[in-house]
Order: sequence, then structure tokens, then C-alpha cells
Amino acid sequence: MYIYETLRRKENQPFVRWNQRKTFRVDGRTDFTNQSCSTWRIICFKTPKPTPTALCWSVNCHTGPEAVLGAHHNQVTKRRRKERSSCQLVLERFDQQYSQELGDLWSSARAVLLDPHSWQYGVMLNRFTTVTGITQTLQSQGFSTLLPCAAVSKYQAGSLLPPDYISKCPPNDSLLQPDSTSHELCQDFQSEPSLSLPRPTLQCYIHPYPLRFPSQAHRPGQLKQYYLLNAASLLPVLALQVRDGEKVLDLCSAPGGKALAITQCATPALLCCNEPDPHRRDWLAKTLESFLPQSLISRVIVSAQDGRSFGQSEAGTYDKVLVDAPCSNDRSWLYSCSSQQGEQRLKERAKLPALQAQLLRSALSAVRPGGAVVYSTCTLSSSENCAVVETVLNDCPEADPEDLWEEIAIPLAKYFTFSPAHPGHGQTPHKPSLQPQNGTLSPYRHRLGILVVPQPGKTWGPMFLSRIRRRK
Repeated sequence: MYIYETLRRKENQPFVRWNQRKTFRVDGRTDFTNQSCSTWRIICFKTPKPTPTALCWSVNCHTGPEAVLGAHHNQVTKRRRKERSSCQLVLERFDQQYSQELGDLWSSARAVLLDPHSWQYGVMLNRFTTVTGITQTLQSQGFSTLLPCAAVSKYQAGSLLPPDYISKCPPNDSLLQPDSTSHELCQDFQSEPSLSLPRPTLQCYIHPYPLRFPSQAHRPGQLKQYYLLNAASLLPVLALQVRDGEKVLDLCSAPGGKALAITQCATPALLCCNEPDPHRRDWLAKTLESFLPQSLISRVIVSAQDGRSFGQSEAGTYDKVLVDAPCSNDRSWLYSCSSQQGEQRLKERAKLPALQAQLLRSALSAVRPGGAVVYSTCTLSSSENCAVVETVLNDCPEADPEDLWEEIAIPLAKYFTFSPAHPGHGQTPHKPSLQPQNGTLSPYRHRLGILVVPQPGKTWGPMFLSRIRRRK
């Protein structure tokens, strides 16, 4: 078993929540039907360390587009459970650390994390399906677009593949089995007709209040129309700036939300979704199958490698690499089911930075010269965020961090509360990589990365992101 899978808990796993009427529902990124519930229950429970949110439930979901209209009134069968209480041991550790690192922001962030009723979620539309009815429903209920068209064009290519495009992807019509590495599968160029796909566009709707939009059931042979997620998880994908025809590696991919967002932004030549844990990998494959058409699935590889090995096995292979690293997820860890579990998680927390640095170094080796790596986590902890980036920059003189403050934080400040990264633990800045290439100097703390801090009315996050480019 790969060590980082035993520690991993990402922000976009499904979890259980209570709505304002105190009725039980599933606000998940993967949807469950009566027929598939037992399968997913096995996937949840066979992880090495089950989380308190890996619960058994039975849900009757909607079976057609017409059922979505007004669906959040009484269409979902719910099972009541007691509300989870926070783990005092974990909360005390958070208080000790984050009050120093975040200052005045921590008290309000703390209030949000302790009030799951206030948590907001976004609805990312699937460009491969007809979403007109869903869009109208969202708008009628007060949802609005997170990314206006003008803003989206800044982050994504927005052009279809040219007719003479040559694909490096295997021309199969199903998800690839993780028996071979993506490097082996992409050795030969093979001609492939241009895809007749909708124009790439990332559409996400959000609501100013914690209104829950219902999940959709998996319907064999039909693609889902939308994906529910923490809207802050889209920011690393925007920072990646994937363009049509690029080869992209999602190094820590399960359960697959960011991989789906990548396919909404562009049509890559290759998207390698890596996940070493077999049960989480099945979950990932199911997610991809539920949202991507067969013509695009042929360009997707589900890999089973240890993420730390890509730097050697596939050096210089990819144009873009996303490292959504395993981390001490503040939202889930705060609700550890017992003090014993909380204590164990806090012990594991100390091991994470070394693992995260290994994954980031591997990504920087796997990306081609001139390519970019985005490192992200869903924790507020500076030791897992800017300190990891700083450590790797000191080890990799060919790596240059890029300022995301002007590109992402300022344009999206209306929706998210951003904080600059905090240089950590007395380390010496890596001077060569922090020297600007264009003659302009951005603040050191901006160049390490940016942090989304949950705040009242903007409960998105936590989410840290940093972009590092490998020199040509």
C-alpha cells in the first residue's frame, strides 16, 4: 500500500451534511442509486483508514432531467443521523497553529469550519450534455455564474482541435486499464479525426447562501449534467491553464473532480489520471465514465503508479501537471469520530510535508522544460503549503514560482477570501528561482502561492495553490 493513500483525505470526497431543515442528505461529488449503493459502500469502507464520513446510506435519486426541476423539495429519500461534533483535540491544535499563521482571519474561519450548515457548494456543468434546463433552474433559484465568459477566456484556450491534429493518445473507446504506464502508451503518434466536441468552457454556478442543489443519479448510457463541488477546488485547474492538445498529468486524481474540470477547460491530447489505491481508482474511473463521452474517454488514461515515481518513469513527458496533494483536510479532520482518531491524524500530519515535497519534485521532473506544475492542498497549514513549495524550490534551481495574486486572487476577490502564502519556519528563500524573468518584482509571499480562507458568506476553501514553471 502506498503510504500517501493511507493519509489522504481530499476536499471533494462525498460527505454527509444536514440542511437547514435538519433533514439528512448526501452532498457528494459522486451520486448513489439503490442499485449501486452497495458497490460504493465497499469502496468507501475498504480504504486503509476509514474516515468518519465513510458511512452507509440509502438514497433514491432522480432518474431523468425533468425530475431535477424543484428536486430539492422532496425528491430525495433521507436518513436521519446525529450531527457530528468537532474533535476537541484537533480543534485545540488548529487554534494553536492557525491563530499564529492567519491572525484575525482565523476566528472567522474557525466559526465557518464549526458550522457545516453555512458551507456553500458549486454546481459545475458538463459541457458534453444538454444543460439548458439545468441552467434555467439554477438561475431561477438564485444561482449565478462564478466565472463570466470574459474571465474564463483568461484561463483557458477556448479553441477546438484543428482538423489535422495528430493525437498521441491510444485510439481505444474505453478507459484504459492501468497495466501500462502512460509513457509507454503514448510512444507512437496515431492519426485521429478531429473531435466534434462542444467548445471548451468551464461553467460553475454558485449561490450566495448555503443552498444545496440535489445530486444526480448514475444512469447507464447517459452522462451526468453537473458535478457538485467546493468551488475553490476549481482554482488550481484555472491556474494550470490547460490548452487544447496538451498532455496533462493529474498526479493524485481520485475522486476525479479536478480531472473533470480540466476536460471542461480544454480538450487535452492526453489526460493521465493517476491513483494507486485500487478502490479509489475504481471510484475515479466511475466518475470519469459518468461525465465524459466515449470520444474523449479514449484520450484518458487511469494510471496506478506511485506518484513519486513519475519523475523517473516519465521524465519530461507532460505539458502540465496537477499535484492535488494528500493533506490534513481541515474540514474532515476537525470532525474526527473520536479523540483517538484525532490523535492519530495529528501524528500523521507531521509526516505529510515530506511526502508532499516528494510528489512535487516528481511532478517537476515529469513536466517538460517550459511546462507548468500546480501544487494544491485543502488545508490552511503553512507547513503543508508554502513551506513545501519553498523546500522544493531550494532543491530545484530549474523551477520558477509564478505570481497568482494578480491572475486569480484579485479578479476573483468578490467570491473568495484570499490570503498570501506565509513563508515558513525560518527557511532561507531560494533566491535564484525567485528572481523575476521579466524585470518586475512581485512580493515573495505572493510568489509562493495563495490561500483561500473560509469566511462567513464566502465559505469556500480551504484551498492553497501555487504554480511553478520548469525553465527551458
